[in-house]
Amino acid sequence: MAMEMDQLVALCKRRGYLFQSSEIYGGLNGFWDYGPLGVELKRNVREAWWRDMVAGHNELIAPPGAPEPYQMVGLDCSIIMHPQVWKCSGHFDLFCDFMVDCRESKRRYRHDQVNGRWVEHRGRRVFVATEAAGDEGLRDTEQKALKFFNLRNKDAGELQWDGGLVSLTTVTDHAEVLGPDAKTLGTLTPPREFNLMFKTIVGAMGGEEDAAFLRPETAQGIFVNFKNVLDSTRVGLPFGVAQIGKRFRNEITPRNFTFRSREFEQMEIEFFCRPDSSPQWYAYWRDRRYRWYIDLGLAGDRLRLRDHSKDELSHYSCGTADIEYAFPFLPPGEFGELEGVAHRGDFDLRSHMEGKLVRQGDQLVLEVDAEGKPRHRGSGKDLSYFDDQTKQRFVPHVIEPSAGADRATLAFLCQAYCEDEAPDENGVPQKRTVLKLHPRLAPIKAAVFPLVKKDGMPEIARDLYGELKTRMNVFYDEKGAVGRRYRRQDEAGTPYCVTIDGQTLQDGTVTIRDRDSLRQWRVHRRELVDELAGRVG
Repeated sequence: MAMEMDQLVALCKRRGYLFQSSEIYGGLNGFWDYGPLGVELKRNVREAWWRDMVAGHNELIAPPGAPEPYQMVGLDCSIIMHPQVWKCSGHFDLFCDFMVDCRESKRRYRHDQVNGRWVEHRGRRVFVATEAAGDEGLRDTEQKALKFFNLRNKDAGELQWDGGLVSLTTVTDHAEVLGPDAKTLGTLTPPREFNLMFKTIVGAMGGEEDAAFLRPETAQGIFVNFKNVLDSTRVGLPFGVAQIGKRFRNEITPRNFTFRSREFEQMEIEFFCRPDSSPQWYAYWRDRRYRWYIDLGLAGDRLRLRDHSKDELSHYSCGTADIEYAFPFLPPGEFGELEGVAHRGDFDLRSHMEGKLVRQGDQLVLEVDAEGKPRHRGSGKDLSYFDDQTKQRFVPHVIEPSAGADRATLAFLCQAYCEDEAPDENGVPQKRTVLKLHPRLAPIKAAVFPLVKKDGMPEIARDLYGELKTRMNVFYDEKGAVGRRYRRQDEAGTPYCVTIDGQTLQDGTVTIRDRDSLRQWRVHRRELVDELAGRVG
């Protein structure tokens, strides 16, 4: 599986999908640049989401599974917001991970991402730590233990292991811990909190009073604009507010290509509804968002919908489900989160009205300091909703489908990558690398080739290229054998290739080749634009 990921990473650079940010200076960990094909793929993922969730939504009828019709609108909120927003939302105090530092290697690790296992040799017991997991983690800890005890591979039977891999969080005393990159014991510091928000300064003076943060999530911009949306539109409950935008998390150890980055993009909906119907809306959005990935090609046992247990739920959540994908860089049987669908109750709107809320028993109450004063004061603005039909005023409940655009893009790439055989121009089977992306997502929808660079074929091909270019992103190529041109487009994920050949000069028909099935058929050039437009969506 690791080899597959290496091949995909190599393809992404070779074909212009993804580059390491600032690569000519050695790169910057946790930041990535999308190349010419990557920016098209990610834009197509965003546009498919916006079209399916917002622009193409018919507010006059209830979609399958929805309790009733609803409306959808959009927002594009600022990346930097008033600092009080993050205090009332809880991010200022709680948006932290615990980290440990190694005094020997000078490296920093996220506490819950370090694994290890206890081993004993001749009466000495040591916890051997690693950043790896699964079988790789077992192999890594064995090699480190052999080296630490000055043993050879043939002496591995002398090591007495106490169970399998466990998290470093289960170890209370680091004195007997061999760090992931250390040669001596006891080099890891006790865990301490690390705030994941990026701090910045607003204004020219640069004092502490001017401190602000790059947003760690897009949701809060929607919540603080709740009244603005109500007052400026004709929406009424139930309705959703959608937003696509950047967010920033100062991850301690970004890893696994673009899966865990410090700058990434979110596709998020905050769906406001009446409290009594919120369970039905939660089930609707959980199932609908799961189907969206299936419709675009993520299927089979690599995709799953998993409900959170009670122990996993946030203190404000009435229910949460994750849509997860088995990325190739994960150990067999493990899944990574693509999207979370959360029933957030009335926590967010109430927090921005009253102040930071905490759970006491089954209730959310205002957090106060030792003197009984609100620890973080809310805006004091009324963010409730008045129902004209029932004549009731209440704080709406919120369902939040929150998807990562970068993770979705990576999952579609992982699912699409494959190697198979295709005949060359002489009919001889040849190995090929192909990205079987859904046509809606493919960066290039079609490639146009003249079979040869003579007899008027390039002129016809260029005319067809111009006609197609007004409707979709297409590519023109007249260099090299047509078989090699096919393979270049297969590797780029282009679903269709159009070839102008000798028969085109006779009857005006062109050949269309399907990337996945390799089927070829002919259509008249006058019908080509409509033929392809109907296929790529």
